[in-house]
Amino acid sequence: MKILIIGSKGFIGSHAVKYFSRSHKVWECDVVADYVNENYFIVDATNADYSDIFQQQQFDVCINCSGASSVPNSLVKPQRDFILNTFNVHKQLDAIRRYNADCKYINLSSAAVYGNPEQLPINENQTTNPISPYGVHKKMAEDVCKLFYKQYKIKCCSLRVFSAYGEGLKKQLFWDLYQKGKENPNVVLYGTGNESRDFIHVSDIINAIECVIGKGAFKSDIINIANGNEVKIKDVVQLFFEIFNETNITYAFGGEERQGDPINWCAETSLLKKLNYTQKVNLKEGLEYYIKWLKEENA
Repeated sequence: MKILIIGSKGFIGSHAVKYFSRSHKVWECDVVADYVNENYFIVDATNADYSDIFQQQQFDVCINCSGASSVPNSLVKPQRDFILNTFNVHKQLDAIRRYNADCKYINLSSAAVYGNPEQLPINENQTTNPISPYGVHKKMAEDVCKLFYKQYKIKCCSLRVFSAYGEGLKKQLFWDLYQKGKENPNVVLYGTGNESRDFIHVSDIINAIECVIGKGAFKSDIINIANGNEVKIKDVVQLFFEIFNETNITYAFGGEERQGDPINWCAETSLLKKLNYTQKVNLKEGLEYYIKWLKEENA
């Protein structure tokens, strides 16, 4: 199978490249130069053009791992977020429409499209109500996928990834815990600690993508990518520092809310499980892998 991974140098994209290269022929695409890999396409960071890519090569699957991935940055630079998360999806699908119409397209969306959900667990048919430009733009990208399926029969789907973590991620909760713990033994965190998330290790995200490739309908489907486990932030912070094994660190929650952050998340995952997905890395194991990587990275 010929697979194109757009955003191949990013967090999820780099893991996808490593995994799918074991048994498939993989091409990469990103905005940074790569002078070693012959199967690599570089695109402009501000005005990406994907036409040449699909003219040069015919792919069976395109996995879009590209785009901006920061809620706070989307609040500061909403136009940039729109270009990277919505406009580029349209460009990619239009290039597929013109030059590689049989290619299956997987769009990595986000649980941010739900905002603060009306009820838990969140199923894919629940009303979306994003509370950040990032969430709005991810929902718009899903609508673009629906348009290209309805009008042009381009085989596509959108995967709503919940709280991703794992080796290589240098932002968000666990990265912040590590950085703050290094600098000060008294760590102060946002929120109350009663906020909740549905965490999924990056290797299980790749596991889910493989299940989608194998059994997905590709009729502009929407699929939650999570494990259906609601975990309170205060509990996962405690677990993190227990594994981190720095007994002198104390932590407290300041109660301050961050704009664009939802309160509680937990996914309903029956659609994903129908594609033969099963969780392989539990939260404790995933944090052990991540902390090991952090310590090696900063040795």
